[in-house]
Amino acid sequence: MKDFAAIDFETANSERTSVCSVGVVVVRNGEIVDSFYSLIQPEPNYYTYFCSRVHGLCREDTDSAPVFPKVWAQIAPLIEGLPLVAHNKSFDEGCLKAVFRCYCMDYPDYTFYDTLWASRRAFPKAENHQLHTVAALCGYRLENHHHALADAEACAWIAMKIL
Repeated sequence: MKDFAAIDFETANSERTSVCSVGVVVVRNGEIVDSFYSLIQPEPNYYTYFCSRVHGLCREDTDSAPVFPKVWAQIAPLIEGLPLVAHNKSFDEGCLKAVFRCYCMDYPDYTFYDTLWASRRAFPKAENHQLHTVAALCGYRLENHHHALADAEACAWIAMKIL
């Protein structure tokens, strides 16, 4: 696959609508050509200890952040016509669909590909298929894991190697 957009969400709590950050990496002709990152005011707007511990974000970080529709208005033109790729697409696609429903937005029925599923086929004997492990197997060193843009970049790298 030569043209796609890798996407990653972080959430504030267990609700899929609670996206609090997004990272997008655009790949065209097999090269990273653009990226986007934003904090997002989550809905519902509260953070669980577990989620904050994973990604390091808390309510103070997103209190003045834009709501999802304003962020998506910036992302939509970047990814127009591209399939989306995520590592564990059920999570990221689920978040995207949930937040579109939450804000009564028309979902464009994006095509999603999953690097987690693909990595299980490509590396059946891997120790595990977590993002940082698979990224390393593809020659990419993931730093700042659970930062949405860093994770989207790792996902893009994996997709360029195995999709």
